[in-house]
Amino acid sequence: MSDSGRYPVPAQQHRVEQVIDRSRFICTVTRIQSSEEAQAFIKAMNAEFADATHNCWAYVVGPPGSTDRVGMSDDGEPHGTAGRPMLTVLLHSGVGEIAAVATRYYGGTKLGTGGLVKAYSGAVQEALVAMPRAERVDSVDVTVRVGYGAIGALQQLLPEYDAELLEQRFEVEAIFSVRVPRVRFAAMERAIQNATRGSAIVQMAD
Repeated sequence: MSDSGRYPVPAQQHRVEQVIDRSRFICTVTRIQSSEEAQAFIKAMNAEFADATHNCWAYVVGPPGSTDRVGMSDDGEPHGTAGRPMLTVLLHSGVGEIAAVATRYYGGTKLGTGGLVKAYSGAVQEALVAMPRAERVDSVDVTVRVGYGAIGALQQLLPEYDAELLEQRFEVEAIFSVRVPRVRFAAMERAIQNATRGSAIVQMAD
């Protein structure tokens, strides 16, 4: 993951299909933000391709290369020939928050363990080539309270830290709700305190 806290994620569900030695391989990839979302996606693919010989899968929750929350399954293929190769491709893809299901319709020709590894890893690689990507930013929501005299200074500061203004209210003091990349929060808070001579109240949302 880059220093800015930004990284690519799937922009939408994407699917590719290929035939290898008469077996039909369909690889579907999508964005997932939790293990529960991954399992729901896998369940949906199992339902869509209920008549398939195998629905093998792998997923990575979190930033590219993160192994904190991963999952994989060979779904009846010889151990280590499908889920693990698929996961390896995902971990080295530079893409985060991604799940892949590789569906196989057996065509009558055995591929062997080496052939299976190549087929399943290749199916995921093929899907990644043309998969639409979006940018994910690891952000936090922050509430900033300042006196009316500091509103102009605060409004000038926010763009410098890629902070997005979500809401502003004017009560006894001015209250701004903003979303800022997590890695920029500390620097933004220091800048706000400097600009307001320590009078601002800056709170990160729970």
